[in-house]
Amino acid sequence: MRKLWEISQEIQLVWGSNISKFARPYIDAMSELDSITDQYNEQDARSVVSDFLTNAGGWRGDRAREIKSELKQILKGSDL
Repeated sequence: MRKLWEISQEIQLVWGSNISKFARPYIDAMSELDSITDQYNEQDARSVVSDFLTNAGGWRGDRAREIKSELKQILKGSDL
């Protein structure tokens, strides 16, 4: 499983300069996180990832779907 900061880097690379201003804070937060059990300031990584997914609805394309799916799997795995 990739680290959240690695996924964040890829999101920035793939999404490019058109990143939503609503998703940007969560991408920035993920860039400081390793795993779903980490904390970013007062927010847990689970919330950061969930909020990113909520605010990344406008990000489309094959790779966007794959990355969103990967993040959903990470969230799902943390429920166990």
